[in-house]
Amino acid sequence: MVATEVRLVRRPDGKPVPSDFSIVDTDVPVAGPGQVLVRNHVLSVDPYMRGRMSTAKSYAEPYELGVVMYQGGAVGEVVVSNHPEFAAGDFVQHWAGWRTHSVLDASEATSVDGDAAPLSAYLGVLGMPGLTAYSGLFEVGGFAQGDTVFVSGAAGAVGSVAGQLAKLRGAKRVIGSAGSAEKVRHLVEDLGFDAAFNYKDAPVLDQLAEAAPDGIDLYFDNVGGDHLEAAIETMNLHGRIVLCGAISQYNSAEPDGLRNYRMITGKRLTLRGVLVLDHFGLRPRFLDEVGPLVRSGRLKYTETFVDGIRNAPQAFIDMLDGANTGKMIVRL
Repeated sequence: MVATEVRLVRRPDGKPVPSDFSIVDTDVPVAGPGQVLVRNHVLSVDPYMRGRMSTAKSYAEPYELGVVMYQGGAVGEVVVSNHPEFAAGDFVQHWAGWRTHSVLDASEATSVDGDAAPLSAYLGVLGMPGLTAYSGLFEVGGFAQGDTVFVSGAAGAVGSVAGQLAKLRGAKRVIGSAGSAEKVRHLVEDLGFDAAFNYKDAPVLDQLAEAAPDGIDLYFDNVGGDHLEAAIETMNLHGRIVLCGAISQYNSAEPDGLRNYRMITGKRLTLRGVLVLDHFGLRPRFLDEVGPLVRSGRLKYTETFVDGIRNAPQAFIDMLDGANTGKMIVRL
């Protein structure tokens, strides 16, 4: 039996290209004492991975060249277990990255219920992106009932959950931005946003001001750049900004700076970054609250599937270009 893995072989210069990666067939690894062998069914490609391809100082070590793209979410089936906590046939979520087969210590695997939700959901709405939205909105952003909330990148895996949770918790108005007319329609008609706009149609500031005539109280930022500037311009006094991502800047050699940063002082705004790594302790509460919303259909989610481990690099590149609606998933 052959295993396949994706390795990073060159650090991207700007936008990643397929030749930055290599696809390698290798022997299926063998589980040692206390370990499990997992055959992966689905794996995740996420925006944060672009930052880890660079050697720039960050919150996490950069990916190494010539080795598998580790530290990426995946869900798979235990095929061999040398640990009493797991049995063959169990499904687990882990972070061993872009490969068809993974050997894990028991501490590296988390059981998931394949009957309660599709396995892919544990990489999206019930996984890291969903927990990011939940913790960013409620723990970091201090969401309050009656807030007007703006979410950029709102049709993505994190933004779509953040906007819906705000609405379900009693937001006065929820506004989203996206990159196509179909995504805008999806936000309003399918996900229940009060308003949405295509950032490609006109300046973000103009469209946001029209969608939020009374200003915004909370901004969930997945994009950065002109979206962040527009949000600062539109924020009400003592507004809060959750800095989750800046996908518009990830492939830029010289990211844009804020031109209106002085408004942060004048409006007494709070800007705070969110890393889901700091909030994994919320996972039980998150699943208890969000799980029933997903199962009942009150919180909707969308997934974009790409089939085959060999297509993982292109799926990642396409995700950075906004080709996905909801979570981008590679199905093995």
